[in-house]
Amino acid sequence: MLSRRTLLAGSALALLAGCSADPSGPPPGPAAVPAPSHPTAPRDPVTVQRMRSAARGGDVDLVLITPEGVPAAGLPVCLALHGRGARARTFLELGVPELLTAAVRTGTPPFAVAAVDGDHYWVDVGSGDDPQRMLTEELPSWLTARDLRPASAVFGISMGGFGALRFARAHPDLKAVATASAALFVSWPDARSRKVFSGEDNWRAEEPLLHTGELRKDSLGVWCGESDPFLGADRKLVKAVNPAVAQFSPGGHKDEYWRGVLPDVLKFVGQRLA
Repeated sequence: MLSRRTLLAGSALALLAGCSADPSGPPPGPAAVPAPSHPTAPRDPVTVQRMRSAARGGDVDLVLITPEGVPAAGLPVCLALHGRGARARTFLELGVPELLTAAVRTGTPPFAVAAVDGDHYWVDVGSGDDPQRMLTEELPSWLTARDLRPASAVFGISMGGFGALRFARAHPDLKAVATASAALFVSWPDARSRKVFSGEDNWRAEEPLLHTGELRKDSLGVWCGESDPFLGADRKLVKAVNPAVAQFSPGGHKDEYWRGVLPDVLKFVGQRLA
C-alpha cells in the first residue's frame, strides 16, 4: 500500500486538473500497487490499488480514503464518482483526504471514501463496458475484503453526478446521495450532442431527470454553481424531487467550485451515515 506522504509527493509532480483532465495522460502520484492476495483494512489514510474489473473489461484504480488517525476497519463507505475525462485519483487532487480528516476532527462521524475509474456517464451504453455493474457486483467484495462496510452513500461530480443518481435508483436504501454540478440532460438532442449514449432509448432508460420518482428526497443533496452550464437541469432536478439539501451558489463547472462545496458535502454524507 502507498503511504500518504509518498502519494502526495508524487501528486505534486503530476497534477490532474479536476474533471477535464486528459484521460490519456499520466495519473497523479505513483503507480498503483497490485491488489494484494489477502487484503486487509487500509493502514494509511490513502491507498491506491489496481483491480481487475470483469464488468468493465479491464483494470481500474481503487482509491480508498479514510480520516487520518481513525482505524479503517468497520467504517461505513461513500462511493465517489468522478467526472468525464477524469479518474478516481481526481478526488486526491481535489483535496478529499485533507477535507475528510478536517471534517471528522470538527465533529463529523468518520467514514471512508472509495473511488474507482469509470466512463460514459457510469452506465451501460452497449459497449461491453458497464460501470454500474462494477459498482453493484464487484465493488462490494473489494470493500468487505478490506474490512470496510458495503457502500451506503454515493457522491458524484458532473458525469459522476449522473452516475450517482443512477446508482441511487437501483439502491433506494442508500443513506446519502450527493451531487455537485450533476451533468443531466433535459432533452435527447442535448444528450445526443455528448456522443456517449447508444441511442435515445438508452438515454431515456438512464437519464435521472426522467426517473425522479425513484429518488428519495430525504437522502439527497444537490450542489451546483450559478454559472454552471448544467444549472438549469439541476434546478429541474431540485424542483422535481425537493431534496433535503439544495444549494446554488456562485461558481462554475470547475475545480475551484468543487473544492469549495466539498466540506459541506462531506458533512452531509457523514451525518447521514451515522
